[in-house]
Amino acid sequence: MEPPAMDRIATRLSAVEGLYFPSSTFLGASAPPPRRRSALLDLLARDAPLFLERYGPALSPDELAAFDALSPDYEVDWYLRRLRAAAAGAPRPAWQVRNRRRAYLDRLVREGEYFSEEAMREREPYLHHEYLGRFQDPLGRAMARPGERWSETLMRRAEEAVIVEKIRGEQIRRGVDPSEWVGGGAEEVMQEEEEEEEEEEEEEEGMKEKETEVHKASATEVVANGDASRDSNNAGGSLAGTFKQTLSSEEMQDQLEQFTYVMQEKFLSGEDTEHMDYSQIDNDEMLDDHWSKEANYDAEEKYFEED
Repeated sequence: MEPPAMDRIATRLSAVEGLYFPSSTFLGASAPPPRRRSALLDLLARDAPLFLERYGPALSPDELAAFDALSPDYEVDWYLRRLRAAAAGAPRPAWQVRNRRRAYLDRLVREGEYFSEEAMREREPYLHHEYLGRFQDPLGRAMARPGERWSETLMRRAEEAVIVEKIRGEQIRRGVDPSEWVGGGAEEVMQEEEEEEEEEEEEEEGMKEKETEVHKASATEVVANGDASRDSNNAGGSLAGTFKQTLSSEEMQDQLEQFTYVMQEKFLSGEDTEHMDYSQIDNDEMLDDHWSKEANYDAEEKYFEED
């Protein structure tokens, strides 16, 4: 490649905001353009295929044409064909798409939110119910939690009602017997708890005349909870819905792992379009670095094992 062409490419790229530089170069967005230009020129002269792999998508058609002088090199030719096909709208190879999604999935797992049980339940309520929810006591989700404000409890219960309605709707669509529907009778229990909380707040505000009603409401709640407890042990009880048995902690952990695996496979296959922008993930070449690090780690492990 002609030196003037190399200089033009390096100079333009050095001014591009957010351009990627490996951590080993100790360069970044704060590095001055002359240092960035020098690093780009060095890489271009030393390893043109790596330069194309790393910065090819940022090059214009005219800048790519400058690499034609190096096209007898197999790697350079491969990258040029790949970059031009991508610019023409050709689909990315399936293996590359899956690798990038897998790398992004690993990032989501490390962050710990997207694949938490509660987050997965919000995205797939019925699937969660089949793997876990039908073995969990639904009353636990309606109870006020320690340190939780009353407004937060009300908000959480409203969100829970939406999720239960989605599960029940899917059960109806699948023709599940009504005796198996989730959440049967739970609304009445939540209403009784809300009334009790309101009475307790009135008591704290000094409304002494309500003490009798509060005690009566508490007694009613005890009776209601006693009835709920009996119903939850009854396979046909409406209060607990499909809560018929309790699994051991080990069995529940196994169910959670199975559910998580299914949810991760759904993500990899592109079924999370409502929650994820797959075009951004599939076109993010920075995700390829994940597999370079994995390969280096595997090579180091193999070296020490053989040593």
